[in-house]
Amino acid sequence: MSAVARGVAFAILTLLVLVGQVAAGQVTHHRFHSEVLGRDYPYTLYLPVGYHDSGLEYPVIYLLHGSFGSDRDWVNRGRLEAVADRMIRRGRIPPAVIVMPGSRSWWVDGHNEPARTAFLEELMPQVEALWRVVPEREWRGIAGLSAGGYGTVNMILERPELFGAAAALSPASYYPLPPADSTARRHPAFLTPDRRFDAELWRQLNYPAHLDGYLAQERVVPLYLSAGDRDRFDAMRHARRLQAALEVHQPGRVPLEVLPGGHSWRVWRASLGPALEFMFRHLRAPIPTQTMPSSTTDAAP
Repeated sequence: MSAVARGVAFAILTLLVLVGQVAAGQVTHHRFHSEVLGRDYPYTLYLPVGYHDSGLEYPVIYLLHGSFGSDRDWVNRGRLEAVADRMIRRGRIPPAVIVMPGSRSWWVDGHNEPARTAFLEELMPQVEALWRVVPEREWRGIAGLSAGGYGTVNMILERPELFGAAAALSPASYYPLPPADSTARRHPAFLTPDRRFDAELWRQLNYPAHLDGYLAQERVVPLYLSAGDRDRFDAMRHARRLQAALEVHQPGRVPLEVLPGGHSWRVWRASLGPALEFMFRHLRAPIPTQTMPSSTTDAAP
């Protein structure tokens, strides 16, 4: 990017911060027909202050909900809008687009639906064609809580070429199997036709199955981890196991923050700000539309 382009981008960002002191980002709800799922795919969208008039292309965060959750959880229960507005206003993160998709699965191709395929092959292309986000790894992050953390970890290990940073809050990446009271054991994603928990499918989809491939390649996806110190599923212990497995590949880039609380929104709300801040230490800031490569510049609202 030229010095002039950088100066323009900085001036626009400064203006957005000033405007953001009295304005708030925009949250809207959307859906599109999914051929993979055979139904509509819902997602909630956060657009930063000034999005429509900025002339910028933005980084994007995909923020996943937990087991039996919905695309509206992060706004209704996680205070996403207030947290993002405040962090952008204070300059702790750059303006960004945040996409909160809805899933009936654990973000995997499970027994009930191919949620992973729909996310990667339909939702991401839909979002990145329709909204002004940079469709490149260095501008794309993924994060989630509990089952969404499980999905996040699996996706970055399977597809590290897609994501520049990630965060998993109380990730339900249980090894070797989920606890007896975990909702994974009664979720349709892991239930056989006779309603039995499919332990073999869990092993095939859980992160240890993807570790060797991730560790054998050169890319690194910095990953923020958090867990409550009174988590009834012992997410802290499982997160430490995951941290140890990844530390050899990315020393210093897989921090674990332990917070007071259980497997609850109290912990996830407290983790959200640090997770966003961590990811944006590794993701790039918005850029003027005219500096986008021609192959990735399309008309968008």
